[in-house]
Amino acid sequence: MAEFVKAQIKGDKVVVFLKPTCPYCILAKDVLSKYKFKSGHLEVIDITGSSDMGGIQDYLQQITGARTVPRVFIGEQCIGGGSDVDGLDRSGKLEGMLQAIGSLQ
Repeated sequence: MAEFVKAQIKGDKVVVFLKPTCPYCILAKDVLSKYKFKSGHLEVIDITGSSDMGGIQDYLQQITGARTVPRVFIGEQCIGGGSDVDGLDRSGKLEGMLQAIGSLQ
């Protein structure tokens, strides 16, 4: 699972590992949907469809310190979960972070 996760996380991309029914996952997706991303620069990965969902979450815990979803990566940095994304958006910092990696139109 480490290879799968590593392959998704790239320097110029925002990646969200989530479960579609989780309220914090929905929050993260809603916040990010307000921004105009370049094509292919926002990737939402539903881990419930994976045969090794537990393995993905175990690896996310190893690299981010938390097993919970959503796990949101801006470039190669994990910024946390839904409330973290929401807080960065409210404080005005999120847009700058997205621009810094070149993911916005």
